[in-house]
This record gives sequence, structure tokens and C-alpha cells, in this order.
Amino acid sequence: MVFETVRNRTKAPFENMGEQTVKHVTAPVRVWRWAADQSVERLNPEAAAEARPALALPDKPSIAVLPFDNMSGDPEQEYSSDGITEDIITDLSKVSALFVIARNSSFTYKGKVVDVKQIAADLGVRYVLEGSVRKEPNVSA
Repeated sequence: MVFETVRNRTKAPFENMGEQTVKHVTAPVRVWRWAADQSVERLNPEAAAEARPALALPDKPSIAVLPFDNMSGDPEQEYSSDGITEDIITDLSKVSALFVIARNSSFTYKGKVVDVKQIAADLGVRYVLEGSVRKEPNVSA
């Protein structure tokens, strides 16, 4: 009951502890824990994004290369998909007039449904490159 009252009035992190048995109460009670020791980002990513100031864009053109999606359905092709993404990041980073987001930052979005505009704001870039790769089936001529 208290959680219902405060949840839209605070950005404090609360963690759902599920239904608990409470002494002298016949029905289970849903319990919420104020997670002061937990990061707001993990428990409530939307609130954390709102609280975080947008990064300023660099003076030069800036880009983040998101991990390419493996469209082949073959898990073994994941390595190739990641390799292509890394090669693009490496080659773009050799262009001195371009600011390129590091692989570790870009790969945090791997496998997630993302809003490209939000990623651009989160990473402080003007451009976001996303794509997919697919293994060509063996075709004989």
C-alpha cells in the first residue's frame, strides 16, 4: 500500500521481493524493499535515464557502431557478426576527423531492442550505425 502511494513520486530504487508470509496475517503480503544499496540503473533503468544528463556532442562528427545482428540463425556465425562490427569500429577509429565510441560501450547494447535516438543521447554521438549480417547459403553455379 505504501509502495503504491510513493512509486510515482520518487525515483528511489525499490525492489519487488514478492509475496511474503507475515506473522499474524492470514494472506501473503507483497513486499517491496527500498534498495538504497542497489543502483537505480539496475532496478529502474527508465528513472536512471531521466536523471542522467545528456552528454554534450563532440566538436567533430561522432559515431557509435552497434553490434550487428546475426540473421543467419546459426549461432556459430555470431563470432563473424561481432568481428565485422569490431572491424568497422577499428577502421573508423583510424579516421582522425571522426570521434568513434569504443567497442565496450557499443557492445552493451548487444541483443537488446533499442531506440537509436536514445542510444545517441546516452553515448553523446551524432550518428549510430546498426546493421545485420547473414551467411550466404552454399550455392553451386
